[in-house]
Amino acid sequence: MNINLHIERLILDGVNIAPDQRHLLQASLTVELTKLLTQNGLAANFIEGLSIPKLSATDVQLTGNNPKQLGKQIAQSVYEGIGHE
Repeated sequence: MNINLHIERLILDGVNIAPDQRHLLQASLTVELTKLLTQNGLAANFIEGLSIPKLSATDVQLTGNNPKQLGKQIAQSVYEGIGHE
């Protein structure tokens, strides 16, 4: 199965990541979300394909300002919105 996921925009309220660190957040989010989708798949209602104009992810409890950790936490939150029924 091929999964194509496109996140056009990610809005992070109250998060201050230095511009030179944003690529670390993006890479971490990509790696973690890929891992979750590969291991656990998608919820059944997404299998046939679906476009979602907006997905509100679950709250992320920030543990510091580490872009790699934050990317992982965001990926887990996004996966909760698309990976489970």
